[in-house]
Amino acid sequence: MKNIMEMSREELLALRQSLQTEYRRYQDRNMKLDLSRGKPASSQLDLNNALIGAMPTAKASDGTDTRNYGLLEGLPEARALFSELLNIPVERIVIGGNSSLNLMYDSIVRCMLFGTGGQTPWCKLDKVKFLCPSPGYDRHFAICEDMGIEMITVPMTPTGPDMDMVEELAANDPAIKGMWCVPLYSNPQGICYSDETVDRLGAMKTAAPDFRIFWDNAYGVHHLYAEHKLKDIFGACEAGGNPDRPFYFFSTSKITFPGAGVALIASSPANILEIRKRMTIQTIGHDKVNQLRTIQYLGNAEGVRALMRNLAAEMRPKFDLVLNMLERELGNTGLATWIKPDGGYFVSLDTMPHCARETVRLAQDAGVKFTGAGATFPYKKDPEDKNLRIAPTYPTLEELQPAMEIFCLAVKLAGVEKRLSEI
Repeated sequence: MKNIMEMSREELLALRQSLQTEYRRYQDRNMKLDLSRGKPASSQLDLNNALIGAMPTAKASDGTDTRNYGLLEGLPEARALFSELLNIPVERIVIGGNSSLNLMYDSIVRCMLFGTGGQTPWCKLDKVKFLCPSPGYDRHFAICEDMGIEMITVPMTPTGPDMDMVEELAANDPAIKGMWCVPLYSNPQGICYSDETVDRLGAMKTAAPDFRIFWDNAYGVHHLYAEHKLKDIFGACEAGGNPDRPFYFFSTSKITFPGAGVALIASSPANILEIRKRMTIQTIGHDKVNQLRTIQYLGNAEGVRALMRNLAAEMRPKFDLVLNMLERELGNTGLATWIKPDGGYFVSLDTMPHCARETVRLAQDAGVKFTGAGATFPYKKDPEDKNLRIAPTYPTLEELQPAMEIFCLAVKLAGVEKRLSEI
């Protein structure tokens, strides 16, 4: 198929008729496939089935009976493993439940109700704003919306968020209290923050003394095609004179079992004191039995890395299928552009402007559900209605093939209609 911008109206009309005929054939198959969320496939989860019975003892290394109360910060061996894996000092780590999203939500609530760094609680301010690199993670944006926090869209670049814009906004508006970051294999584009970006985030001037970076390193060990190293955000913030700036989040949700993972928050010693103060009232301790079971199963940092190599081998054929089909069906057509990620869980694609919603609708009407258009932007408002997130992990290869055929067909149909409306 030649570039759509080079086709005459007569050629476009003939192409539309051909595409509509093909589309109706897919509709007649009555498929029901779901590529809307980045969930592990059953075959991926099966690689960790040994975890279910991996508990030779319920006693922690210090003799603690994990079935009982106590150890608010989490098991020592759990903190030690993540310290080794992520290069974070043990004393900065607090282990939570199975969900890092839960810890992010709690962190926002603490700042809203009690403030941070001795500053006024955010709920007592006239306005609270967050910088939101976009395309980004819809659940981050949902937290802000739930809390009434105004979101400011910041464009992404190949090295991370547009730092010129971030620095200017943060330096001049004291209502800007925080920023979301998925620094390695970002959701959905797979972008990795450069060393310069991390350094600038750590050193930049902010009008708000209690500005916080919510550093969601969800895909920190999820390498698929190449391994990228992420510069230490704690070191960058300390070098920049802002040691309390980052709240760091991580979990094993996409390493072992999403429903029974282990999550953590890490921060500066001063921030950890604040977190512990509230946690002491909030809980008597998270699930230490699951912490111990997980650590006994993973063993150490190298055990995690070995497991991730196996998971990558399981996932890579699905990404290969998606990327190869996009190139074959949409390459050099002018209908779409996309980014090949080196890791993470998604493929981000941009349709022609003002075609994403129609693409999703057409795909769904043919039996394939994708993440809604606009979901990767604050308030679900993609200004150009073009970004779409493809989540290849959950379906089998046999299901993914027709799903992507329908997706590519939907992109073509939406694009042809848009082009016909312009000439």
